[in-house]
Amino acid sequence: MACESEADILGFGGAAGPGKTTMLIGLGVTRHRRTIIFRREKEQVRDIWDKLGRICGARGRSNENLLLWRDLPGDRQVRLGGVKDEHDWRRYMGHENDLYGFDELTEFSENQFRTLTAWNRTTILGQRCRVVTAFNPPTSAEGEWVIAYFAPWLDGQHSYPAEPGELRWYAMLDGEEQACDDGAPFTWKGETLYPKSRTFIPARLEDNPILEATGYRAVLQNLPEPRRSQLLYGDFSIGREADPWQCIPTDWVRRAQARWTPERPRHESGQPYALRVVAVDPSEGGSDRFVLARRYGTWWPEPEVHPGSLLGTLGLGEDLQERQLVERGGPLVLRALVEGGVATIDADGIGASLASWVSWRTEGRASSFRGSAKTNLTDRSERLTFVNLRAAAYWRMREWLDPELGYDLALPPGRGLLAELCAPHYRMTTAGVQLEPKKDIAKRLGRSPDEGDAFVMSLFSTPSSRPVEFRVSLG
Repeated sequence: MACESEADILGFGGAAGPGKTTMLIGLGVTRHRRTIIFRREKEQVRDIWDKLGRICGARGRSNENLLLWRDLPGDRQVRLGGVKDEHDWRRYMGHENDLYGFDELTEFSENQFRTLTAWNRTTILGQRCRVVTAFNPPTSAEGEWVIAYFAPWLDGQHSYPAEPGELRWYAMLDGEEQACDDGAPFTWKGETLYPKSRTFIPARLEDNPILEATGYRAVLQNLPEPRRSQLLYGDFSIGREADPWQCIPTDWVRRAQARWTPERPRHESGQPYALRVVAVDPSEGGSDRFVLARRYGTWWPEPEVHPGSLLGTLGLGEDLQERQLVERGGPLVLRALVEGGVATIDADGIGASLASWVSWRTEGRASSFRGSAKTNLTDRSERLTFVNLRAAAYWRMREWLDPELGYDLALPPGRGLLAELCAPHYRMTTAGVQLEPKKDIAKRLGRSPDEGDAFVMSLFSTPSSRPVEFRVSLG
């Protein structure tokens, strides 16, 4: 089914052992002219190289230094590559291939995947182009984007689920991917767009009787949970493994998202929760996003997210950047404050001018959040200190999400928000708890954690300009 699928982009596998890697190689040596197969770590490519050698045998010519097997029957070649760091995709810019294969897609960032496949093309008439991905369920929050990407097949809560192998079509509209009814071209803002098809085909060990006959099932059966169910059954619904130094545990965020309802909750009096805070993570343009997170007591609606192209600030001088941000982002914040509440705006970058402008326009209903600023705040036990406000803010979100405390925060669903809140790691230093640099988080996620930062700021902020106390009520 995977080999014969007509999808432009195919997801295959789920469980361990069905022959995912071999299928990628098989397509390369029998169906395509120019193939490249990626693993995240170059060292991980060695296993694929060994399998490629066993399959090709004496056919063609191999260059182990280049990880390239060429002159295969039908004038075919297969190349292997690794993209360990976020920007390693640049080494493959302009290298056209009619088959892009990704082994263990959940180890790649979404940005790497989308960028590398930009050169999925050929000049050979009649040669098909496609992208084929193989993967098991993700083991960390950073791999959650794959479930969102193949949501109709993998997300059990999707509103319009798809059958295995069923084609769905998608197109990019104003920087956001949208589902389409079919693959017919259509006009959008004067441009003709061509939707691309996508599907997922599940596979398990029993689909590979040769490997199963070796007793590999017993190996999988003896794994601890959740890896046992993930690799034996391809179960995408169970929890991910949490890093011991992960600031906010994944399970706590999942519980908060499970409590969420589309309707704003009400007090015992019947009155709906009032808007308390609008947190703003400004954009500097490009792929950076302009995010507004509204908090109503312990409940958040879905965030308001604008693409960086809306602000258009990338590449301008600092003064022009700040002016553009105020002119285009300022009205968005004012509109959000119509309901009431206060705004807190990330001012570590170019957001300081935006915060000052909004404060002036609203007579003091906005303040700056400088995550890099020093702080004397402590955790609930009054034993832990923090290197800066950013670490204190994330720790506050951690404490209020703790199921043992019973604050019952309700966060909107979304694997992107889940990944961004759970991505930051921390370490203990002599100066207190220190969160890892934002640029390191962006490397793993493939994007800046703009939504996560906005939600954290919205919980940390209070209407007072005085230092925030960790025991302030959310009511």
